Amino acid sequence: MSSGQAPPNIGMITYRENLTPDLAIIRMQPADGSAVPDFKAGQFVALGLKLDGDDKITYRAYSLSSPPEEKRHFEFYVKWATEPVMGKFTSALFKMREGDPLYWRKPAGAFTIEDKKADGTPDTRRIVLVASGTGLAPFISYVLHLKSSRSKREVVLLHGAKYAQELGYRDMLEKMAASDPNFKYMPTVSRSDHPLSQGWRGNTGRVEKLLVSNGGESQLEKLVGEKVTPANSFFYICGYQGTIDSVVALLSPQGFVTNRNKRKDGSFDIKIETYG
Repeated sequence: MSSGQAPPNIGMITYRENLTPDLAIIRMQPADGSAVPDFKAGQFVALGLKLDGDDKITYRAYSLSSPPEEKRHFEFYVKWATEPVMGKFTSALFKMREGDPLYWRKPAGAFTIEDKKADGTPDTRRIVLVASGTGLAPFISYVLHLKSSRSKREVVLLHGAKYAQELGYRDMLEKMAASDPNFKYMPTVSRSDHPLSQGWRGNTGRVEKLLVSNGGESQLEKLVGEKVTPANSFFYICGYQGTIDSVVALLSPQGFVTNRNKRKDGSFDIKIETYG
Protein backbone atom coordinates (compact mmCIF):
# COMPACT_ATOMS: atom_id res chain seq x y z
CA MET A 1 0.00 0.00 0.00
CA SER A 2 1.37 3.40 -0.98
CA SER A 3 2.41 5.84 1.70
CA GLY A 4 -0.42 7.98 3.03
CA GLN A 5 -3.17 5.77 1.62
CA ALA A 6 -5.82 4.89 4.20
CA PRO A 7 -6.52 1.20 4.75
CA PRO A 8 -9.80 0.01 3.23
CA ASN A 9 -12.92 -0.14 5.40
CA ILE A 10 -13.87 -3.70 6.30
CA GLY A 11 -17.46 -4.79 6.84
CA MET A 12 -19.27 -8.00 7.69
CA ILE A 13 -22.49 -9.40 6.30
CA THR A 14 -24.98 -9.66 9.18
CA TYR A 15 -28.19 -10.58 7.35
CA ARG A 16 -29.25 -12.03 4.05
CA GLU A 17 -32.70 -12.80 2.67
CA ASN A 18 -33.10 -14.40 -0.75
CA LEU A 19 -36.35 -13.24 -2.39
CA THR A 20 -35.61 -15.39 -5.47
CA PRO A 21 -32.48 -17.36 -6.48
CA ASP A 22 -31.01 -14.16 -7.99
CA LEU A 23 -32.44 -11.38 -5.82
CA ALA A 24 -31.50 -10.69 -2.22
CA ILE A 25 -31.63 -8.19 0.63
CA ILE A 26 -28.20 -7.96 2.26
CA ARG A 27 -27.12 -6.08 5.38
CA MET A 28 -23.54 -5.17 6.23
CA GLN A 29 -22.12 -3.51 9.31
CA PRO A 30 -18.62 -2.14 9.94
CA ALA A 31 -16.46 -5.03 11.16
CA ASP A 32 -15.30 -3.04 14.19
CA GLY A 33 -18.90 -2.70 15.40
CA SER A 34 -19.02 1.07 14.94
CA ALA A 35 -22.08 2.94 13.68
CA VAL A 36 -22.35 3.48 9.94
CA PRO A 37 -21.33 6.98 8.80
CA ASP A 38 -23.91 9.66 8.09
CA PHE A 39 -25.46 9.74 4.63
CA LYS A 40 -28.47 11.08 2.75
CA ALA A 41 -31.39 9.00 1.51
CA GLY A 42 -30.70 8.03 -2.10
CA GLN A 43 -26.91 7.72 -1.80
CA PHE A 44 -24.86 4.60 -2.57
CA VAL A 45 -22.02 2.64 -1.04
CA ALA A 46 -19.28 0.97 -3.07
CA LEU A 47 -18.76 -2.61 -1.89
CA GLY A 48 -15.41 -4.28 -2.50
CA LEU A 49 -14.20 -7.84 -3.06
CA LYS A 50 -10.99 -9.52 -4.15
CA LEU A 51 -11.99 -11.52 -7.23
CA ASP A 52 -10.28 -14.68 -8.51
CA GLY A 53 -7.56 -14.53 -5.88
CA ASP A 54 -6.49 -11.06 -7.01
CA ASP A 55 -4.92 -8.87 -4.31
CA LYS A 56 -6.56 -5.82 -5.89
CA ILE A 57 -9.97 -4.87 -4.47
CA THR A 58 -12.73 -4.49 -7.07
CA TYR A 59 -15.54 -2.12 -6.08
CA ARG A 60 -19.16 -1.91 -7.28
CA ALA A 61 -21.66 0.77 -6.24
CA TYR A 62 -25.00 -0.24 -4.71
CA SER A 63 -27.76 2.14 -3.62
CA LEU A 64 -28.64 2.01 0.05
CA SER A 65 -32.16 0.84 0.85
CA SER A 66 -31.71 1.57 4.56
CA PRO A 67 -32.59 5.11 5.73
CA PRO A 68 -30.06 7.54 7.25
CA GLU A 69 -31.67 7.02 10.65
CA GLU A 70 -30.56 3.34 10.68
CA LYS A 71 -27.08 3.44 12.22
CA ARG A 72 -26.52 -0.27 12.90
CA HIS A 73 -25.99 -1.40 9.33
CA PHE A 74 -26.22 -0.62 5.62
CA GLU A 75 -28.93 -2.47 3.70
CA PHE A 76 -28.79 -3.30 -0.03
CA TYR A 77 -31.29 -4.72 -2.51
CA VAL A 78 -29.14 -6.68 -4.96
CA LYS A 79 -29.80 -8.52 -8.22
CA TRP A 80 -27.39 -11.22 -9.39
CA ALA A 81 -26.22 -10.07 -12.82
CA THR A 82 -26.61 -13.12 -15.10
CA GLU A 83 -27.58 -11.43 -18.39
CA PRO A 84 -26.23 -10.77 -20.95
CA VAL A 85 -23.18 -12.36 -19.28
CA MET A 86 -22.55 -13.66 -15.78
CA GLY A 87 -21.31 -10.81 -13.60
CA LYS A 88 -18.13 -11.73 -11.72
CA PHE A 89 -18.78 -9.33 -8.87
CA THR A 90 -22.39 -10.22 -8.12
CA SER A 91 -21.62 -13.92 -8.61
CA ALA A 92 -19.03 -13.66 -5.84
CA LEU A 93 -21.36 -11.54 -3.69
CA PHE A 94 -24.19 -14.07 -4.00
CA LYS A 95 -21.91 -16.85 -2.73
CA MET A 96 -21.31 -14.94 0.49
CA ARG A 97 -23.06 -15.75 3.76
CA GLU A 98 -23.69 -14.09 7.11
CA GLY A 99 -20.38 -13.47 8.86
CA ASP A 100 -18.37 -13.11 5.65
CA PRO A 101 -16.18 -10.00 5.32
CA LEU A 102 -16.15 -7.47 2.49
CA TYR A 103 -14.75 -4.00 1.87
CA TRP A 104 -16.70 -0.76 1.60
CA ARG A 105 -16.32 2.93 0.87
CA LYS A 106 -18.17 5.79 2.53
CA PRO A 107 -21.60 6.74 1.11
CA ALA A 108 -21.68 9.11 -1.86
CA GLY A 109 -23.97 10.21 -4.67
CA ALA A 110 -26.33 13.02 -5.66
CA PHE A 111 -29.60 11.10 -6.18
CA THR A 112 -31.05 12.65 -3.05
CA ILE A 113 -34.37 14.25 -2.16
CA GLU A 114 -34.95 17.77 -3.47
CA ASP A 115 -36.66 19.68 -0.65
CA LYS A 116 -36.23 23.18 -2.08
CA LYS A 117 -37.16 24.75 -5.40
CA ALA A 118 -34.67 26.65 -7.55
CA ASP A 119 -35.68 29.92 -5.86
CA GLY A 120 -34.91 28.48 -2.41
CA THR A 121 -38.51 28.09 -1.25
CA PRO A 122 -39.65 24.74 0.22
CA ASP A 123 -40.84 22.22 -2.38
CA THR A 124 -44.17 20.84 -1.21
CA ARG A 125 -45.13 19.09 -4.44
CA ARG A 126 -46.18 15.45 -4.43
CA ILE A 127 -43.20 13.09 -4.74
CA VAL A 128 -43.71 10.39 -7.38
CA LEU A 129 -41.11 7.61 -7.27
CA VAL A 130 -40.90 5.42 -10.40
CA ALA A 131 -38.72 2.31 -10.05
CA SER A 132 -37.95 -0.70 -12.19
CA GLY A 133 -36.24 -3.75 -10.73
CA THR A 134 -33.64 -3.00 -8.07
CA GLY A 135 -34.03 0.68 -8.89
CA LEU A 136 -36.41 0.42 -5.94
CA ALA A 137 -33.49 0.47 -3.47
CA PRO A 138 -32.96 4.23 -3.03
CA PHE A 139 -36.72 4.78 -2.81
CA ILE A 140 -37.00 2.46 0.19
CA SER A 141 -34.44 4.74 1.86
CA TYR A 142 -36.52 7.76 0.75
CA VAL A 143 -39.86 6.56 2.11
CA LEU A 144 -38.44 5.35 5.43
CA HIS A 145 -36.55 8.62 5.89
CA LEU A 146 -39.58 10.76 5.01
CA LYS A 147 -41.70 8.77 7.44
CA SER A 148 -39.08 9.09 10.19
CA SER A 149 -38.77 12.84 9.63
CA ARG A 150 -42.59 13.22 9.72
CA SER A 151 -42.70 14.78 6.27
CA LYS A 152 -46.13 16.07 5.23
CA ARG A 153 -45.45 15.62 1.50
CA GLU A 154 -47.58 13.10 -0.37
CA VAL A 155 -45.43 10.22 -1.65
CA VAL A 156 -46.45 7.80 -4.41
CA LEU A 157 -44.26 4.77 -5.17
CA LEU A 158 -44.67 2.95 -8.49
CA HIS A 159 -42.59 -0.24 -8.83
CA GLY A 160 -42.33 -2.51 -11.83
CA ALA A 161 -40.80 -6.01 -11.71
CA LYS A 162 -40.78 -9.04 -13.98
CA TYR A 163 -42.34 -11.32 -11.37
CA ALA A 164 -44.46 -10.78 -8.26
CA GLN A 165 -41.75 -12.37 -6.10
CA GLU A 166 -39.39 -9.63 -7.29
CA LEU A 167 -41.54 -6.91 -5.73
CA GLY A 168 -39.09 -6.36 -2.90
CA TYR A 169 -40.37 -4.83 0.36
CA ARG A 170 -43.95 -5.35 -0.85
CA ASP A 171 -45.37 -6.38 2.54
CA MET A 172 -43.82 -3.38 4.28
CA LEU A 173 -44.98 -0.97 1.56
CA GLU A 174 -48.53 -2.32 1.55
CA LYS A 175 -48.71 -1.89 5.34
CA MET A 176 -47.36 1.67 5.07
CA ALA A 177 -49.93 2.53 2.40
CA ALA A 178 -52.75 1.08 4.53
CA SER A 179 -51.75 3.11 7.60
CA ASP A 180 -50.53 6.40 6.10
CA PRO A 181 -52.92 8.49 3.92
CA ASN A 182 -49.92 10.46 2.58
CA PHE A 183 -48.27 7.34 1.13
CA LYS A 184 -49.50 5.40 -1.90
CA TYR A 185 -47.98 2.25 -3.41
CA MET A 186 -48.76 0.78 -6.83
CA PRO A 187 -46.73 -2.23 -8.01
CA THR A 188 -46.99 -3.88 -11.42
CA VAL A 189 -45.68 -7.14 -12.89
CA SER A 190 -44.67 -7.65 -16.54
CA ARG A 191 -44.69 -11.48 -16.51
CA SER A 192 -47.83 -12.30 -14.58
CA ASP A 193 -48.17 -15.79 -16.13
CA HIS A 194 -44.81 -16.99 -14.73
CA PRO A 195 -44.64 -19.37 -11.70
CA LEU A 196 -42.82 -16.63 -9.73
CA SER A 197 -45.97 -14.50 -10.17
CA GLN A 198 -48.41 -17.18 -9.06
CA GLY A 199 -51.50 -15.67 -7.45
CA TRP A 200 -50.79 -12.14 -8.68
CA ARG A 201 -54.02 -10.13 -9.10
CA GLY A 202 -52.59 -6.62 -9.39
CA ASN A 203 -51.50 -4.41 -12.28
CA THR A 204 -49.69 -5.99 -15.21
CA GLY A 205 -47.20 -4.53 -17.67
CA ARG A 206 -44.15 -2.32 -17.32
CA VAL A 207 -44.12 0.45 -14.74
CA GLU A 208 -44.32 3.25 -17.34
CA LYS A 209 -47.74 1.88 -18.36
CA LEU A 210 -49.10 3.34 -15.10
CA LEU A 211 -48.41 6.83 -16.52
CA VAL A 212 -50.17 6.29 -19.86
CA SER A 213 -53.50 8.09 -20.19
CA ASN A 214 -56.33 5.65 -20.75
CA GLY A 215 -59.65 7.29 -21.39
CA GLY A 216 -58.32 10.66 -20.29
CA GLU A 217 -56.43 9.72 -17.14
CA SER A 218 -53.59 7.39 -16.16
CA GLN A 219 -53.52 4.80 -13.39
CA LEU A 220 -51.34 7.22 -11.43
CA GLU A 221 -53.91 10.01 -11.82
CA LYS A 222 -56.71 7.69 -10.73
CA LEU A 223 -54.66 6.83 -7.65
CA VAL A 224 -54.00 10.45 -6.62
CA GLY A 225 -57.36 11.81 -7.75
CA GLU A 226 -56.17 14.64 -9.99
CA LYS A 227 -54.27 15.46 -13.16
CA VAL A 228 -50.54 15.17 -12.56
CA THR A 229 -48.65 18.34 -13.61
CA PRO A 230 -45.27 19.99 -12.94
CA ALA A 231 -47.10 22.35 -10.59
CA ASN A 232 -48.22 19.58 -8.23
CA SER A 233 -45.79 16.68 -8.73
CA PHE A 234 -42.05 16.01 -8.79
CA PHE A 235 -40.79 12.72 -10.29
CA TYR A 236 -37.80 10.59 -9.37
CA ILE A 237 -36.96 7.74 -11.76
CA CYS A 238 -34.53 4.95 -10.93
CA GLY A 239 -34.03 1.79 -12.94
CA TYR A 240 -33.20 0.52 -16.39
CA GLN A 241 -32.37 3.04 -19.10
CA GLY A 242 -35.41 1.88 -21.07
CA THR A 243 -37.67 2.74 -18.13
CA ILE A 244 -36.12 6.19 -17.78
CA ASP A 245 -36.42 6.92 -21.51
CA SER A 246 -40.06 5.79 -21.60
CA VAL A 247 -41.11 7.79 -18.53
CA VAL A 248 -39.35 10.95 -19.72
CA ALA A 249 -40.97 10.56 -23.16
CA LEU A 250 -44.40 10.37 -21.50
CA LEU A 251 -43.84 13.30 -19.13
CA SER A 252 -41.98 15.74 -21.41
CA PRO A 253 -45.04 16.66 -23.54
CA GLN A 254 -46.80 17.58 -20.29
CA GLY A 255 -44.15 20.20 -19.49
CA PHE A 256 -41.94 18.16 -17.13
CA VAL A 257 -38.21 18.96 -17.34
CA THR A 258 -35.37 16.67 -16.15
CA ASN A 259 -32.37 17.55 -14.00
CA ARG A 260 -30.19 16.84 -17.06
CA ASN A 261 -31.91 19.62 -19.02
CA LYS A 262 -32.85 22.27 -16.45
CA ARG A 263 -34.77 25.43 -17.25
CA LYS A 264 -32.85 28.72 -17.38
CA ASP A 265 -33.82 29.46 -13.77
CA GLY A 266 -32.37 26.11 -12.65
CA SER A 267 -35.74 24.47 -12.00
CA PHE A 268 -36.65 20.90 -12.95
CA ASP A 269 -39.38 18.35 -12.20
CA ILE A 270 -37.70 14.97 -12.85
CA LYS A 271 -34.56 13.56 -11.23
CA ILE A 272 -32.95 10.50 -12.83
CA GLU A 273 -30.65 7.65 -11.77
CA THR A 274 -29.78 4.75 -14.09
CA TYR A 275 -29.65 1.47 -12.19
CA GLY A 276 -29.46 -2.20 -13.06
